[in-house]
Amino acid sequence: MGRSSVSGEGTRSRVRHADRPGGDEGRYEDGDGEGGGGGGASGDAGGPGRRAGSRGRSSRGRGGSGRSSRRAPKSGKRRAFRWISSVLALLILGAGGAGYLYYEHLNGNIRKEDLTLGDRRMADHKANAAGQTPLNILLIGSDARDSAENQKLGGAKETFGSPPLADVQMLLHLSADRSNLSVVSMPRDTMLKMPKCTAPDGEVFPASTVDVQTNQSLRRGGPGCTVAAWYELTGIRIDHFMMIDFAGVVSMADAIGGVPVCVTANIHSRGANGRGGSGLKMEAGTHSVQGEQALQWLRTRYGFEDGSDLARAKAQHQYMNSMVRQLRKGTKLTDPAKLMNLAEAATTALTVDKGLDTVKKLYDLAEELKKVPTKRITMSTMPNVYGTGVNAGRVYPKAGDAEQLFRMVREDMPLDGKASKRKKVEPKDPSAPVGEIAVAVRNGTATDALGPVSGRAGAVEKLLKESGFAKATIDPDNVAGSARTAILYPSADLEGDAQAVAKALGVPVSQVKRSTDVSGISLAVGADWREDGAYPVSKGTEKTPESAGAQNGEEKGCMEVDPKYSW
Repeated sequence: MGRSSVSGEGTRSRVRHADRPGGDEGRYEDGDGEGGGGGGASGDAGGPGRRAGSRGRSSRGRGGSGRSSRRAPKSGKRRAFRWISSVLALLILGAGGAGYLYYEHLNGNIRKEDLTLGDRRMADHKANAAGQTPLNILLIGSDARDSAENQKLGGAKETFGSPPLADVQMLLHLSADRSNLSVVSMPRDTMLKMPKCTAPDGEVFPASTVDVQTNQSLRRGGPGCTVAAWYELTGIRIDHFMMIDFAGVVSMADAIGGVPVCVTANIHSRGANGRGGSGLKMEAGTHSVQGEQALQWLRTRYGFEDGSDLARAKAQHQYMNSMVRQLRKGTKLTDPAKLMNLAEAATTALTVDKGLDTVKKLYDLAEELKKVPTKRITMSTMPNVYGTGVNAGRVYPKAGDAEQLFRMVREDMPLDGKASKRKKVEPKDPSAPVGEIAVAVRNGTATDALGPVSGRAGAVEKLLKESGFAKATIDPDNVAGSARTAILYPSADLEGDAQAVAKALGVPVSQVKRSTDVSGISLAVGADWREDGAYPVSKGTEKTPESAGAQNGEEKGCMEVDPKYSW
């Protein structure tokens, strides 16, 4: 999905210099605001990071944007993707060895890094009733000033050559049934504990003992540490990442062409009070932006609404939605020569994990993403609150709301509130009489605010035995909280048995999932079943917290302009 909005931005205007014991606690420096970055931020207990997860990108492909070669929203009629595959096929089959060498050349352009540098193993996805699993992709925007082009675009001379920061972080969640797509932005000012990260060269960055700004994750070994930090905070499995810098965003935005954006008043995002602006200057109304102007839009903070990173995320979401709508008109990407330029630009602009290290893998990912209709795309931002004291202006996950959003993603619940279109699956017959089906029942009724309800596992075990499941037992050692009641099974031969358990208790079959985390059938009595009686089947879908600021893919917004930055 063409997400040029993953451009790097800079650190917020007050960048913390030291977040480790013994450092200059509470010392901040006014940076460049929109593009500023390293401004002396030293990292955390692991010491100053010294590497740019993405290597130097000296002047990268300008002519076209390659994201279109593997993104969902290129054309409702699949024109763009068919052109790319057709062109590559003709090159390989028609030009023989030369075509194959060009294909390998494109593959060689792609920069690869480890998916995760953390010690914590990410949990496997749990398949839905149809055996489908979701897909999570982390988009990272690097603010690297490691090339002449990136330095020109990013400004902030004092940061030239400094390790980059992960100044845009967006998670794309593609539902298991491919019916909907959710995007969750994490403000780069979010404060959290960093996990231990071991860089590819063996350097170890210890876990932080104090809160650290999330964008510093990139300098702790590379994008794999950003992935590890996301998992540490959210518990959401990350399957892939894509990282891009300023120059890559500009080349992609040029190739995509004009994307309509709107402002309520004249705007000029200029420097003020020692803080830099993005340089964006336009009159009130709707305008088509591309290339460097698109990058300016995506980096603008001073000028939009309250001048916060949250306003910038909102502007990025509006650009992304508009871009998807524009590309799905299917009128731009039908020229084979342009598509070849796109392929060249894309493969030189991106750093990806090793699971996306070929043109074919990127293309296959795009085929999956483009299955989602625009009206089922939902953009959101992690619910948050502002810090106080030395962390005033920084943000923290909002208790309750943030975890609710993360849980909805973990459990593959659509953020637009619409029920997923699941394939009709006929329940399987159990492989054994119910009296011989072993079920371990655990009490997972605990929530962030409430402890577990005493006796719930025993009560449900009793219900099962009354239904003939004589081998139902209580698992007293596992009381981890579960938002929804779930029935897990380890292998296909036990699927029918697990479904029989669900049928006996009135639990929806969609909550029966295969998982490698269990060795037999495991029933977690969740927080949705804290009271005695029959399982309370929900009459509707769970709603996304209002504080997430969700925007629909078909919503045409217009950014409010701060009068101080109008003209």
